[in-house]
This record gives sequence, structure tokens and C-alpha cells, in this order.
Amino acid sequence: MTGAQGPGRARVAILISGRGSNMAALIEAARAEGYPAQIVLIVSNEADAAGLATAEASGIETATVAHRAFADRDAFERALDERLREARADIVCLAGFMRVLTPPFVERWTGRLINIHPSLLPAYRGLHTHARALADGVRIHGCTAHFVVPELDAGPIIAQAAVSVLAGDHEASLGSRVLAQEHIVYPMALRLVASGAARLEGGRCVLSGGVGGPERALLVPPP
Repeated sequence: MTGAQGPGRARVAILISGRGSNMAALIEAARAEGYPAQIVLIVSNEADAAGLATAEASGIETATVAHRAFADRDAFERALDERLREARADIVCLAGFMRVLTPPFVERWTGRLINIHPSLLPAYRGLHTHARALADGVRIHGCTAHFVVPELDAGPIIAQAAVSVLAGDHEASLGSRVLAQEHIVYPMALRLVASGAARLEGGRCVLSGGVGGPERALLVPPP
């Protein structure tokens, strides 16, 4: 990894529970010449997650650490942590990983654990973000890539994308447009973290290294 951990491409593990569309976006981005991260492992807590087949077709190592196979969350997370360390992961990306990680696990990966959330945080933490945004009548919605901290969906923001809420929108239509932006924002955020241009300092995300152009902290696509 660049910066404090030395030169070279950062080794990235991705945690999924389902189809892994954001995982696929990260895999595609990492194929580009000059991208500062390589995807070395995909881990799912569900053996039948569709994203595992996508990863295998891309030639990426996969593993299943099934949470139901363990007596408690602590045992599950110890096994998960061991698998990530075996892969020598520098950064861990959550991509539709439907398990809430405990504070001890999060703290072991502080500054190296990132997530994509389907809202403009700090608004609409948790689930059903699109339905809640529509119910509130907001005009702008979007997605946020952030560092993970023990408090759910409360980590320092790395990058965001905003979309307009259109007349006649419903949960699925709004969610589809937000997801398209997730597939742009998440690879951008991983690039920033892997290159050292975004880092966690004093509980905040600090951006440096001439961030700009296509790698702004906020993307606002046309409606």
C-alpha cells in the first residue's frame, strides 16, 4: 500500500452477502492501468451469494465464512479476521455485507475499512433509505462512501454523489439511479484511500494530493 505502508498496489478484500454489484464495479475499476488497488479476495457470509460466482469468473479468490456456523458473533468475526489476514489485506470494502460488525472488529481495521451507503449521510442511516427519502419529500438523494466506525453508518465521509428526486419517482426508480452512482463513487473512494489521498485522521477524513477533476469529493450528475 502507498504512503505509510510503502509503495505498491493496496491489497483489497471485499465482503458481500448477495449479488455484489458494487463488488463488480470495484473489480472492474481495479483492472485499469494505474489503479492503486488490487482485489485479492471476496468473502461472503452466505455460501449461495451470487457475487461469489462473479468473482470466480473474474479469477479472484473467494471464501465463505458462514456466520450461522459459529456459536456467536465473536467467533464468526475471529474467523473472518483470520481469513482477511491470511490474504494480507490492506483494505476491506463492505459491498452489501448484511452483518453489523462489532466495535472490536471495526477498531482492528480502523482507517482501512470502508463502506458504500445508499443515502447522503448523515441523513437516512440504516435500511430502507429510498422509501424514507421519498416519504420525507426530499429533492436531493444519493449515496456516500465512508470509513466504517463502530456506530452504524456514522463514519467519516470520503465521497458522495447526489441525484435529483424526480416527479413520479418510486423506491425502485430512485434506487436504480442511486445504485448507478454507487458504482462510480465506490471505485473513486477506494482509489483515494488506496493511494493515500484520503485518510482517517482525528476522526475525520482528510483529503490531500490534489484531489479534483474526476475525483471530487461530491459528484452531481444530471437529473
